[in-house]
Amino acid sequence: MSYPVVDAHRLIGPVPFDDLPEDPRPDMGRLGIDRAYVTHTLSLYSDVRAGNEALLALGDPRLVPVPVLLPEPFEPVPHWDVPVVRLCPARHRFELTGPTALRWLAELGVTAAIDLDETSPGQLLTLARELPEQRVLLLNPGYRRLRAVAELMAAIPNLWLEIGTVNTQRGVEWLAGHFGAGRLVFGTGAPVMDDCGPRFLLDHLDLPEDDIALIASGGDLL
Repeated sequence: MSYPVVDAHRLIGPVPFDDLPEDPRPDMGRLGIDRAYVTHTLSLYSDVRAGNEALLALGDPRLVPVPVLLPEPFEPVPHWDVPVVRLCPARHRFELTGPTALRWLAELGVTAAIDLDETSPGQLLTLARELPEQRVLLLNPGYRRLRAVAELMAAIPNLWLEIGTVNTQRGVEWLAGHFGAGRLVFGTGAPVMDDCGPRFLLDHLDLPEDDIALIASGGDLL
């Protein structure tokens, strides 16, 4: 069965102090990844505004921009034509459930991608209570926190999970059995994270082909 593969979590641009590829497209071609949701490294490591500007100027349909949202109390909400924004509350020193972040997310009305290490289960539960319609894509969950992640998925219907780091035996199958393949999303975190491992995992899931195709293309989210 042939299906499109969409990487929901990828970076573009230079990575400080590391010799990693700046352009994801060659590796995407090598691994059979048709499209990627990308965040610019400048927005993560240096200048959010400059990184977002570079990202939004890419103009390649294979690369879907995921700008970084940095809530500013006295600034207008940026109205980007994008399906997903990324938030880094720990890295950028703001409260995920503070009044400005909640107001900006409510006004934007798009999916928020958040690394699990950037927040906490308590903050995510509060976000879901304050903004019950807010869609959240949880990035880099790892496999050591599967119980906590499963509790969050059970409590928050609008939470989807990126599976790139769920590399324990039958971990993805366990999640799919409890929550359905539609709430699981293929992603890699490359080039900072390994992309070959998640691609191998996707190709070897012990799930029906229709479920694998759904996960590969972004679940019910993308």
